[in-house]
Amino acid sequence: MTQRTWSIYLSGEIHTDWREQIEQGAAAANLPVLFTSPVTDHDASDDCGVKILGAEPDKFWHDNKGAKINAIRTRTLIGEADIVVVRFGEKYKQWNAAFDAGFASALNIPLIVMHSDEHQHPLKEVDAAALAVTQTPQQVVDILSYVIKGQL
Repeated sequence: MTQRTWSIYLSGEIHTDWREQIEQGAAAANLPVLFTSPVTDHDASDDCGVKILGAEPDKFWHDNKGAKINAIRTRTLIGEADIVVVRFGEKYKQWNAAFDAGFASALNIPLIVMHSDEHQHPLKEVDAAALAVTQTPQQVVDILSYVIKGQL
């Protein structure tokens, strides 16, 4: 019998190594997972629209082109995911991460949210939609290990 490979989409802040910590923890736990994520190169993500489709003098249309091209990737990978993990970082307000959490919730894809206590109140609606709210990458790995292997 072939072992199932779980698709885990990692959404959210791009300024820390939380994705790598989860990937390393999953590898150490020998979990059958495939991780996907948005483009995490900030400049590439911001400028993909104008680099591919041409310059825009108005910043709104510059951002609009990039957002739409990025949405091709994010909508596809979130839609194919078995689980979506969304990390809200300390430095910036990640409106796109909140959107990804809502999109996953609307698709009825299990959602794990990660953030500090400081963000509990502003993220209360997102937390209410999540099946787990965590603070650390290791907690995410522990949840994935339990869900996939059925063992503590």
